[in-house]
Amino acid sequence: MLSGSCLCGRLAYEADAELEGIAHCHCQTCRKAHGAAFSSVAPVPRDRFRWVRGDDVRRSYESSPGKFRHFCAQCGSHVMAERTAQPVVLLRLGCLDTPATCENQRHIWRSDAASWYDPKAVWPELPEGLSPR
Repeated sequence: MLSGSCLCGRLAYEADAELEGIAHCHCQTCRKAHGAAFSSVAPVPRDRFRWVRGDDVRRSYESSPGKFRHFCAQCGSHVMAERTAQPVVLLRLGCLDTPATCENQRHIWRSDAASWYDPKAVWPELPEGLSPR
């Protein structure tokens, strides 16, 4: 069982599924919606996904014809996206609360990527926030 929630915790879901593939989307729409270099998503079957709380704060935005991005009106977290005609929904993995692993990963829309980020570059890693210089 996968579960996820927004930053404030008012909007939450469950999906009785396993992650079979992860896409790190670099398109401009995902970058702007998430304020980040890319958005990590994973499809799960629509019939195995359910909202468990937050109907009062759940909003959606049709970012392109037929594609809806669902987010929390309280904190702004984008939690799930869907194309209503497809049999899957896309979990926004930054909102996933359960640990998950998946070997099947790919970067998509690299042709539209941020000029300042290259996923092949190796940068220093810190266990926590920035340290003073």
